[in-house]
Amino acid sequence: MTAAPDWTRLPDLACRSVGGSVVWANDELFAERENLIRKPEPRYETYTFGLKGQVYDGWETRRRRDAGEDRAIVRLGLPGVVRGVVVDTAFFKGNFPPFASVEATAATGYPAPEELTGWETLVPKSPLEGDRKHHFEVSARRRYTHVRLTIYPDGGVARLRVHGDPVADPDLIVAEALDLAALENGASITGCSNMFYSDPANLIAPGQATVMGEGWETARRRDDGNDWVEVELAAPGVVRLVELDTSHFKGNAPGWASVRGRDARTGEEFDVLPRTRLQPDTRHRFRVEQDAEVTHARLDIHPDGGMARLRLFGRLTPDGLRVITQRYQDLR
Repeated sequence: MTAAPDWTRLPDLACRSVGGSVVWANDELFAERENLIRKPEPRYETYTFGLKGQVYDGWETRRRRDAGEDRAIVRLGLPGVVRGVVVDTAFFKGNFPPFASVEATAATGYPAPEELTGWETLVPKSPLEGDRKHHFEVSARRRYTHVRLTIYPDGGVARLRVHGDPVADPDLIVAEALDLAALENGASITGCSNMFYSDPANLIAPGQATVMGEGWETARRRDDGNDWVEVELAAPGVVRLVELDTSHFKGNAPGWASVRGRDARTGEEFDVLPRTRLQPDTRHRFRVEQDAEVTHARLDIHPDGGMARLRLFGRLTPDGLRVITQRYQDLR
């Protein structure tokens, strides 16, 4: 089996769990368009028939009797730079589309689907096979807010994954008070000791975790070490409040945790939060009484276990605001 490309480890900008939405489709007679961006992998149960036929965990249109094509538009939950697209036809074997293409556009505000213009090609019309993941690397390097999937002429697609780097709009940033570690503000995971059960990027995802699987969990350690994860903050800032959320982790929460800050420009390191005892299934919040600037933060959990969310609330420095603004301007 061919390994998935490295870019599939980047966040799925379209996923429902980060706020994505399938805002329009021209047809969804057999299976709802919303399935396209569900986070779980597609599932299939034999002989599960509804009033319109076999129930599929995906988006499926009716059989065309003309020369047209079918389309669905997704508003990205995290606008950003698209590095790659996955078109997954899992379990669609005799009813998959033979071709698909993907376009994208950048919109301001909250336009209706019919108001979107300026579509640019990310994936040209490309052949598909049934019941498999198709990986398409994207070379465009600009910020997008919406993508449009076109299938030729009809059929079913289980999932559409849009992997990339979130890019925040500086007009929506409050520099004096924001989560410096938030994925939606431009933070990213740069290192991790272990991700046996789940992805550490879940730690900095939007919203609250609703189940244990939406956090980060490591394997059980059988040595004297501990697990850790490092975050590159959205931009240089000063941390004022740390939130360590162990919600849903009851018999597998870490016993203790600490957060260490680093300024990559000077090499200086310092404690943001010293080693502190944690409770299971609890949102812990700790005030930080220091003014040191930080570009990276390392969360150490002792000895192992799971964490639902890591939040580092604070303020951007003037340089940090310039970084976010320049990043946005360069990708417009």
